[in-house]
Amino acid sequence: MSGKHHLAHTQFEQSFMFTDENLKKAEAIIARYPAGRQQSALMPLLTLAQKQNAGWLSKESMDYIANMLSLPPVRVYEVASFYTMYNLSPVGRHVIEVCTTTPCWLRGSDNIVEACQRHLGIKVGQTTSDGQYTLREVECLGACVNAPMCSIDETYYEDLTADSVTRIIDTIARGNQPKPGPQSSRKSSEPVAGLTSLKEVK
Repeated sequence: MSGKHHLAHTQFEQSFMFTDENLKKAEAIIARYPAGRQQSALMPLLTLAQKQNAGWLSKESMDYIANMLSLPPVRVYEVASFYTMYNLSPVGRHVIEVCTTTPCWLRGSDNIVEACQRHLGIKVGQTTSDGQYTLREVECLGACVNAPMCSIDETYYEDLTADSVTRIIDTIARGNQPKPGPQSSRKSSEPVAGLTSLKEVK
């Protein structure tokens, strides 16, 4: 372990530090980049810290990474506060992100948000009292052709209805993994009415 990394591992022992396993992962991530370019490892290290820290980034965890990469802490705060995939306050065990950008909105994302709020008894931006679910509204998640959709714990659920998103939440509550992807009868992102071309494979 280099002296710099050892310092990062010990300086913040009372607040946040990577586990031994995650420290090895962090060092492997940093090693991907040439000397003088270690700051390029910032986003993957933030992701690693967030996963270790119950799904959110504390100031201490960001300071720890800043020290590890020899960056001013403000540089880390800027990145963490810009991207919605980083949580700067505690979240539930399961984070539900409903896309409400134009394609999803046109296909009924308001109904999906309302169904989640009604079923969980919380509003967007809140966490259930048992700490199990956080509900968020987000911008485009890149599955527009399968709108409306949401992401739960980084898994995509598409072609949603109020009933199907409720069933998904209930399945997770029972400790099971719902089927990802389209919740309708179509496969992947083929047209809703079925294939119109490339019907025969030669």
